Amino acid sequence: MRTAAICVAVWSALVVLVTPAAEAVSCEMLTFEGGDYSVCSVDLRQDDLRIFLRDETGMPLGSFGNVARTLPDGHVLAFGVNGGMYHADRRPVGLFIEDGQQEMRLLTNASPGNFGLLPNGVFCIRAGRADVIETLRFADTQPDCQYATQSGPMLVIDDKLHPRFLKDGTSRLIRNGVGTTPDGKTAIFAMSNQGVNFHTFARLFRDKLSTPNALYLDGRISRLYAPMIGRADAGLPMGPIIGVVKTP
Repeated sequence: MRTAAICVAVWSALVVLVTPAAEAVSCEMLTFEGGDYSVCSVDLRQDDLRIFLRDETGMPLGSFGNVARTLPDGHVLAFGVNGGMYHADRRPVGLFIEDGQQEMRLLTNASPGNFGLLPNGVFCIRAGRADVIETLRFADTQPDCQYATQSGPMLVIDDKLHPRFLKDGTSRLIRNGVGTTPDGKTAIFAMSNQGVNFHTFARLFRDKLSTPNALYLDGRISRLYAPMIGRADAGLPMGPIIGVVKTP
């Protein structure tokens, strides 16, 4: 199973999106151990954070531009990032909930690829908060998520790095992930601007961004929409997309 699913044959058209008001989400460039990262912080107390997959006809949206076109008049996509792994037809690999509707179930067993490198986890959005929750803990607690996407591996679990990560690991890719603060009020998204191994990427979340739990979203297909730092990445169609919607 190729969970990253870089297998859809056409490139998404780059759509010019309206630049949102600056206060919706904050993004900046950070340096950590000589590497450069794009980092965006979402305040769940004021930002409308959602996860998108399909349009009203049931077709996968696939791009930031398509997400923006589905929003009501006056609503603007302020930030976007690919939101987890998916199959060739862009179905999410594991648990997926969009606006309270569950499409895919939680997967708890090990499997090939990064997704099944246990422990993996779930990014769960509830009213006024968001949390990265390890999968078995999620299964035990059954939080009531309005939006959720399962991915893997976990990068940081209760302030500890994933046990399988090697400091001198040779797999170096563009990677993106999400971490959450202990109170659930802030979700921090990071994308490397050059190839980085899992160990270094996980330490970015633990040691620089101070998130005790963090989840890997994907690698080669990582893309970011963050106009405040000049990012509007295009490429092959995506599966789940995490985004902040700015309302009038």
